[in-house]
Amino acid sequence: MNCAATFMFDESQQWNIPPADLRLTRDAVHVWLARVDTYSLAIGNGLPVLSDDEQAKAARFYFERDRLRYAVAHSILRILLGRYMDCDPLAIRFYTNSYGKPAIDAPRQEQTLTFNLSHSHELALYAFTYDREIGVDVESMRSNIEYEQIAQHSFSLNEQQALRDLPDNAKQQGFFNGWTRKEAYIKARGLGLHLPLHLFDVSLKPGAPAALLASREDAREAERWLMCALAPGLDYAGALCVEGTGWELACYEFTSLNLH
Repeated sequence: MNCAATFMFDESQQWNIPPADLRLTRDAVHVWLARVDTYSLAIGNGLPVLSDDEQAKAARFYFERDRLRYAVAHSILRILLGRYMDCDPLAIRFYTNSYGKPAIDAPRQEQTLTFNLSHSHELALYAFTYDREIGVDVESMRSNIEYEQIAQHSFSLNEQQALRDLPDNAKQQGFFNGWTRKEAYIKARGLGLHLPLHLFDVSLKPGAPAALLASREDAREAERWLMCALAPGLDYAGALCVEGTGWELACYEFTSLNLH
């Protein structure tokens, strides 16, 4: 699938089983879906590939379910990175920038592998590419929240108006479209909430293409990034934001075969 085209994924989006000879080429972006609860016993209890710091962070979660989900999500990240880097997953070291975005701590190479992780409830999304900034987000679409009230604090004025203009039966999807696209963008930028959320607009209308519509920080930003809507599963919203154009997207599902 060429990203010069418009991305309009829906619930029929295919998450494929990866080929045995999977390779990430320079002009490719790979997104993986993992159902972390499926692997809680195989990965989470044994913590076979987590660093001491990651194990300590997992242990700080109050509920056992949350500890396992964190452990599994980050173990799968290491397993996938190990596959792309052809190395022991436990040998991978990370560093974070001054805003908390993680990256691989390794000597500078001809191509730099970049990645991003997001998890919500029982699902996790992972995105990988070379030499491009990238961000991904997944959110469980909860129905018991005040969309417009939260949007007043998290959306731009243009996005708030776009949300109000939606019919009531489209507001939930519209809100989470906007939320995941904004999250994917700020994660790709690597600035966290140091990038004010009101400074840029994303599309959110259900059925409309995912897009960074405008930036009041720098008008050129809208041309620098390409957004894609993702369909992780029923009652979930997802979004991908990648720097530049001219890349191919492939979507895979993590299965027990990837544990070996």
